Amino acid sequence: MTTVTSPMAGRAIGLAAVPDPVFSGAMVGPGTAIDPVREPSEAVAPVDGVIVSLHPHAFVVVDETGHGVLTHLGIDTVQLNGEGFELLVNKGDTVTRGQAIVRWSPAAVEAAGKSPVCPVVALEATAESLSQLREDGEVRIGEDLFVWQ
Repeated sequence: MTTVTSPMAGRAIGLAAVPDPVFSGAMVGPGTAIDPVREPSEAVAPVDGVIVSLHPHAFVVVDETGHGVLTHLGIDTVQLNGEGFELLVNKGDTVTRGQAIVRWSPAAVEAAGKSPVCPVVALEATAESLSQLREDGEVRIGEDLFVWQ
């Protein structure tokens, strides 16, 4: 069992509200999404584990049970080519929950014409394997988003 916590502060909106069919249709996996506060901040690790994928706009942490959690910073932000994102760790690093991974500005993403909404996805999971899913309300950094059985 893995408890996945929020990599940022904002408002939980659920995957169905994400303005991208790949995420809103849960094609990547089930989870939720955060509409982040519009101030420069750091996206943090939602679980303890190893960084197996790291891009300026997205990262995946795999925990000791083999669960991979994707945090995607905004929608279509790959098109920004890393502009406005600063990597704070390296691929292959072992990280702890709450450790800063990427420094970014949701307001700058929005100013560039992209959605700053951040999907937090349980990769290769089923919707039935998630419980206590947060899909609304204010969320502080580090608060529980869902439990992955």
